[in-house]
Formats: sequence, structure tokens, C-alpha cells
Amino acid sequence: MKILTIGNSFTWSLRSCFPAIAEEQKEELKLEFANFGGCEFRRHWAYITAEENEPCCKMYKEYTMKLRELLASDDWDVVTIQSASHESWDYANYTPFAGLIIDYVKKHAPGAKIIIQQTWAYREDAPRLAEWGFDRNEMYRRLDQAYRKLGTEYNLPIIPTGKAVELALAEQPCKFVNYDPDLLLTLRWPDLPPQANSIVGACSWRKDPATGEMTLRRDTIHLNIRGQYLQACVWYGFLFNKDPRDIQWVHEEVSGSDAAFLRSMAARALKEF
Repeated sequence: MKILTIGNSFTWSLRSCFPAIAEEQKEELKLEFANFGGCEFRRHWAYITAEENEPCCKMYKEYTMKLRELLASDDWDVVTIQSASHESWDYANYTPFAGLIIDYVKKHAPGAKIIIQQTWAYREDAPRLAEWGFDRNEMYRRLDQAYRKLGTEYNLPIIPTGKAVELALAEQPCKFVNYDPDLLLTLRWPDLPPQANSIVGACSWRKDPATGEMTLRRDTIHLNIRGQYLQACVWYGFLFNKDPRDIQWVHEEVSGSDAAFLRSMAARALKEF
């Protein structure tokens, strides 16, 4: 199966587990990315427009190809699209750009099946949630509604990654416990804020190249390795029409029992979405 993603970092996270799962299940997979970090539908369309208007402009495949060239470079079975996470909860940000991209893919890769990836809500401690004035549950409710509307409007199937994240967070026996933001002011290397049982987000210390000092990096939006394994199971089950519970491969940083739980949540998301 040949898959091209037109997305952002929320599909780059497939690299850690999805190819390994496909290989273990003896499925041939070609996975390529037309991604930019944080790239919204409107920015992808701006890049496409620039490429079409300027012969020398090439924004994709490490700035060596136009998107239409990448779309025509192989007989893609699947092309996926998705919103940028920070705009995923507001359908007003989808239009008209998602539709323009869908039409563009149909024109330049007419044999490909276009599929939407439903992304996920941020972790409880994400600063943007406070800025927006709602919690992660409301973020998921809104993005779920927006993705379903897009799928209905263009008659496109949806990979329910976000649904699987919600199920796993709700059903795991031990929950992620949020913390007082003031805790961050007291932490010194190598201490970290609580992260146990999270699926979204990871914190780490890194050296500032300018000052040489250790600084706390707090990622509250991307999938950690548990989430990446869950995402890969959902994609495998959806795209290959297989039961994720049959997967045997487990990432070295995920326990066997947890992997079995995550596979079961992937299977349930595919059934219930």
C-alpha cells in the first residue's frame, strides 16, 4: 500500500511504529510525507498556489518537488489530509482550503483514495486551552464535529485517531493527573512534572545552545510513544482492514500489557466511530 500524507507533525508521529507494525504483519507499505510542522489547510493551499504561479517554486519533498509532481510520482493508494491541531476545533478554518486541496489531489492523483485523519485534543496542561477558554474535552467535541462535517461534505472516510485517544484516556485504569502550573517554577534538572499515564505530551530537559543552561521543554500536544503506538494500530486496522488486536509487534518503550490495552482501544475506536 502506497500512502502519502498531506499534513503536519500529527502524521510524522507515524514513523516510530506504523512501518514496523506493517512489516511484522507482512504488509508491504510505502509511507511518504508532504508535511510541514503546524501546517494548516490554508498554508498548504498557499504553498500549492505559490508552486502553480512560480515555475521555480518547489515546496515539497525537502523543497525538491512541487506537490503536483509528488502526487504524480507514484500510483498512490491513499492520500491523507488533516487540519493543524490549533485550528482543528473550528470548522471555519477548514474552508475553503480543505475543499481546494481535495480537488487538487483528485486532479493530480485520480487513482488515490482521499482519507481524513481525525487528530486529537491537547493534554490538560496545554497553555493554549486556557487561552481559548475551554478544556480538552470541549476541544475534542469541537474537532470531532468539524472532522465529521468535512467527511460528510466531501464523502470521505475518517481515520479515528482522536477517538482512540479519548477511549484510551477514559478506559485506562490509572489516569493522568494534572498539576498546578506553579510547580514548573520549582523544578530543577532532572525533575519533571507528572507525566504518568499520559498518551498526549512529554516533558524533557534540553541544553540551550545560546546559554548552555538546561531548560525544561514541555510538549503538551504531540503523542508520546504510547500515543504513537496507539495511532499506528488505528491506522493499520483502518487502512488494511485488519483487527489491531492481532498485532504482535510492541515498541521497546511500551509494556506488553499496555500494548494489548492500546490495541484493544484502537479496535474499539474503529468499531464505534
